[in-house]
Amino acid sequence: MGDGPSSRLVMDKSTPEGEPTESAWKGAAGRYRWRICALLFAATTLNYIDRQVLGVLAPFLGRAYGWSELDYGYIVTAFQAAYAIGLVFAGAVIDRIGTRLGYALAIAVWSAAAMSHALARSAASFAIARFMLGLGESGNFPAAVKTVAEWFAPRERAFATGLFNAGSNIGAIVAPLAVPVAVSMGGLKAGFLFTGVLSMMWLVAWLTIYRPPARHAGFSPAENAGSLRWSALLAYRQTWAVMAAKFLTDPIWWFFLFWLPKILNAKYGLTLTALGPPLVAIYLMADGGSIGGGWLAGWLMRRGCSLDRARKGAMLVCAIAVVPIVLAPSAHRLWETVGLFGLATAAHQGWSANVYTLASDLFPTRAVGSVVGLAGFAGAVSGMVFSTLVGWWLQRTGSYVPMLVMAGSAYLIALAVVHGLAPRLGPVALEA
Repeated sequence: MGDGPSSRLVMDKSTPEGEPTESAWKGAAGRYRWRICALLFAATTLNYIDRQVLGVLAPFLGRAYGWSELDYGYIVTAFQAAYAIGLVFAGAVIDRIGTRLGYALAIAVWSAAAMSHALARSAASFAIARFMLGLGESGNFPAAVKTVAEWFAPRERAFATGLFNAGSNIGAIVAPLAVPVAVSMGGLKAGFLFTGVLSMMWLVAWLTIYRPPARHAGFSPAENAGSLRWSALLAYRQTWAVMAAKFLTDPIWWFFLFWLPKILNAKYGLTLTALGPPLVAIYLMADGGSIGGGWLAGWLMRRGCSLDRARKGAMLVCAIAVVPIVLAPSAHRLWETVGLFGLATAAHQGWSANVYTLASDLFPTRAVGSVVGLAGFAGAVSGMVFSTLVGWWLQRTGSYVPMLVMAGSAYLIALAVVHGLAPRLGPVALEA
């Protein structure tokens, strides 16, 4: 496969084609861009609270409704299938209608879907609710990454992405703390209802505060005009590099997110309230990894490293830091296990901040949403297959060892594939 029709890497430019200079971003955006980043952080936090509620309640819903391990695997797979389908369209829709309306549409759908879980009574009905939630939540990362590409200069993008992506860990922290309180006040269904209200509040704030960068001095409306067909983007090796990074590593994050409470419950007999502190510790570490991984790439660039060396260097550090998770099955103490999972989730989030930024490293803003959507689709499909296999394997053996071995090696393999497809990172000159 070539680099695409009539394509070349524009290595003598600091930004993808048609984008403003770094000084233009700073002059036009000022403090406003950090308010936008705060909104992205809040949305990502809510996104993960909504999806994590099920993981926190899974051991107790399973007993209440008689789920098997395979049933739970199917419920998780329903979310991932919808997430994959949604990502194929979400990125392209957001590139076409813009981040303001695209983000608003996504969060409206996922808020309603989150609350609909309260009506579910069986594994099948929970799967339907999860499917609708996946469709809505698929818009979050294409919209957020595109917004960062619009508002932040290249050296700041991984850091800004790391900041908003830290919301995923805050959501995973808030869920095990807030859900037991909601359940104690209103039963299991209340655990799903309170998140929908918070998401609707964010929707009002977004529509009130956010305006596209074309409204501000220093930006031209033409910069974000038009969109590209998927078939055109798939002709570029760089698109496949971003997709491969997500395909090989997203299943590991899904596994951590949906099975970690079950692992701790099964191995140490933790109750719903006792799960809170270990999960908080793990996701606080993940927060540090998200911000630190994004900061590291920018720090390397400020020290004179090229974009290619800085981005791949940060990704290598994160990939190596996941490897110790293979020791988790031999850990006998709770906080040893917590430390290993905390390191792995921190490394994943640092990796993720840099992988998302690859899209804006390589492509102009008008294509970023679509590239992120395609990459997210690849990750969701592999996550869907992996979750089904995990459920099947646990039903047969009850052993988590193979999944943890795969987790420890996936990131190094993914980095090798990325380097093979994109040996030297730099902006792609797309055909109009």
